[in-house]
Amino acid sequence: MTYTKASMDALRQCGDELADATVATLFERGEVGTFNTLMRYVSTAGAPLPDGLPEVAREYLHETSAPPSWVDWGEMEKARLFFIDNNVHISTALSFASMPACYVIPHVARLLSATHSLQYPSKRMAETGQFTVYLMQPGAFEAGSRFIPAAQKVRLLHASIRHHLGREDRWDVGRLGTPICQEDMIGGQLLFSLLVLDSLHRLNIHMSIDGAEAYFYAWRVVGAMLGVDQDHVPKDLEQARQFFDLYMTRHMGPSEEGVNLTRQLIDLYEEVVPGTFFDPVVGALIRYLVGDTCADWLQVPRSPWDTLAAAVPTMLGVLESIEDSSPFGAWALDRLGHFTTLFELSTLTRGRVMHYAIPETLKKDFGVTSAVPRTHRWTPPAPTVAF
Repeated sequence: MTYTKASMDALRQCGDELADATVATLFERGEVGTFNTLMRYVSTAGAPLPDGLPEVAREYLHETSAPPSWVDWGEMEKARLFFIDNNVHISTALSFASMPACYVIPHVARLLSATHSLQYPSKRMAETGQFTVYLMQPGAFEAGSRFIPAAQKVRLLHASIRHHLGREDRWDVGRLGTPICQEDMIGGQLLFSLLVLDSLHRLNIHMSIDGAEAYFYAWRVVGAMLGVDQDHVPKDLEQARQFFDLYMTRHMGPSEEGVNLTRQLIDLYEEVVPGTFFDPVVGALIRYLVGDTCADWLQVPRSPWDTLAAAVPTMLGVLESIEDSSPFGAWALDRLGHFTTLFELSTLTRGRVMHYAIPETLKKDFGVTSAVPRTHRWTPPAPTVAF
């Protein structure tokens, strides 16, 4: 599949027909409040739906209650093992590469500013971390899991944002296309898959080709469940590189919202780390992973730690070598990564389960150990455009 400016422009005009129609009906009938209240009690797959749930929501939940028929469960298991082996590194990449990369796309930064409270800046990171943990649990798609209900709710959340911005004439569709359009949804899928793999490679994390491809595949499944049109989504990492490079060069740039969101992200992680001595490490990691140009757009502060950040891959390479050569070392590091991820998620969520609800209004100030062998180490596909 070849992506062009014209094909990307066409994707900017498309939303998610099923979720958009569901949300529109809920608002037309005044049933959003009822839906949000009752759906707080629906957090696991296969649970009986509550009495009184609006019929249009019941139909949507039934239609979206299963993963796509084409899922390869062997690949999904490889992805789960890859996540177990690299969970703390994946969390680092999501926090310090994927999220800042979202902020460097001005219209995405504006959307995030519109839908996430400035008084609770950890909400976005908490939701993303929790969603990923749900996805990589054994039985994520079986009865009793939390992943499918979370995906169903996130899909409706995106549709509600499109509904609000379209109804209230607070989005320049002619210039920006449909809010959270198919191009942005595919771009977001790649920010959480391809860019994470790129970041792990930059951090000198040992990845097998099978493991990297399986992780990417798992996010293709996620995209399908979030309403991404599978006729246009990249099917492999080579196609993903082409799409991602074109997407970023089309849209990335500085914005006030991107600067504010980045400052919130840095402040959040500086609070997580005790004391102040290591505070500059957060900005240094972001700058190392996204590059100086993007970091400058986001006004990531410079510090002497920027030079030391370049030594992180060497240190991680030593730890990876220990893990490769020692079964006990592998077990110990996997346990450490597991508990570190849980600690981070617990801190971000304040120990609570995050609930994904349809916002009835937007913010008023919105201005528009692994069984996967480590042989055949993965390297990222080469860039397709010059940055």
